[in-house]
Amino acid sequence: MRQRHILSPDGTDAGMKMLRAAMILLGIALGAAGTQAQAPPVPPAPIPLPQAQPAPEPPPPPAPKAAPRHTPKAAPKPEAKPQARQETKAAPAPARKSTATDKPPAREAGKPPAAASNDLDAVLNEAPNVDLVYGAYQRGFYRTAFELAQKRAEQKNDTAAMTMLGELYATGQGVKRDYVKAVEWYKRAADLGDREAMFALAMLKIGGQGGPADREAGATWLASAAKLGEPKAAYNLALLYVDGQTFPQDFKRAAELLRIAADAGNDDAQYALASFYKEGTGVEKDIDKSVRLLQAAALAGNVPAEVEYAIALFNGTGTSKNRVAAISLLRKAARQNNPIAQNRLALALTQGLGVPVDMIEGLKWHLVAKTAGKGDPLLDEALARLTPEERAKVEAAARKWLGAK
Repeated sequence: MRQRHILSPDGTDAGMKMLRAAMILLGIALGAAGTQAQAPPVPPAPIPLPQAQPAPEPPPPPAPKAAPRHTPKAAPKPEAKPQARQETKAAPAPARKSTATDKPPAREAGKPPAAASNDLDAVLNEAPNVDLVYGAYQRGFYRTAFELAQKRAEQKNDTAAMTMLGELYATGQGVKRDYVKAVEWYKRAADLGDREAMFALAMLKIGGQGGPADREAGATWLASAAKLGEPKAAYNLALLYVDGQTFPQDFKRAAELLRIAADAGNDDAQYALASFYKEGTGVEKDIDKSVRLLQAAALAGNVPAEVEYAIALFNGTGTSKNRVAAISLLRKAARQNNPIAQNRLALALTQGLGVPVDMIEGLKWHLVAKTAGKGDPLLDEALARLTPEERAKVEAAARKWLGAK
């Protein structure tokens, strides 16, 4: 079959696409502050192989990926907080301390199962220094967390409990969803210096939930939260500086904020900052730094970063060439339904680039990517040359994958 390098260029740089998309979606995606769904990643465009590198196009103004995924966090343990006002990001999250794996179990509905009741007993019998609100939330006893947080907020003026109440009202866990009350509780905690509450309040203000949309007020709370070291706030504030609507457009300031969030481990910020370093936007161009940031974001599970880092590994751009690792990352991203990864993996498998030729598997991924809008004329030609029996195998494999998604 006519061969084409799997990582040949096909348009505008991925990071730039995502940054522009973020600006379009900012008022919408960030408005979903009460939701906990992850925004679907915009697939990155490929980096060219050394043998087929064209002159790079002048990049459009960069902009980080649309509202990053946000996992609601359990009520943080009480701790002293600075008394300064701050600013925020998308979907509110009350946890003072959070981990990527802290995903609460199914929400409390009616009577918990027998095994769960033992957990509830464990929560209520915790040692006196244990945060009962946090424990109840983590185990999925949202109504219990609500009642405990309400008591603590009213009796002890505890900002962590106030932030938890805002989260529970915003997400409708353990209580009927009520954005007005969520704003009230977040505002109380934010006024007392809680950076998580500042962030959550900012996102509700920007999204117009619990009141009229107010981007300026939201930006102010984002800035305050960012000053207190809230990574999500720094990331979203950077988006506003790239957007240029709320603040004058300032890529240098955006890069500074992205660096704060990236250093704190925010993978969306790492991916966005990688695009800045790749193009020299707001920072001096540095491909090595760009690839290191892509690697960090990929290790954190950022799918678009996995694809671009795989491309860098395949090409040996900014890192040692490692096609085995590149194909492994493409497989991982393809299985997470990234159409760019599916397309590149299809080309690798059908051309035997870094992996043994497997026409059936490769063209299966081609059909899967095609259903997501990532067609490829070269792979269409390869599919047309198959025997009827081979084509039937490819179509059956694609149907099986699509049905199992």
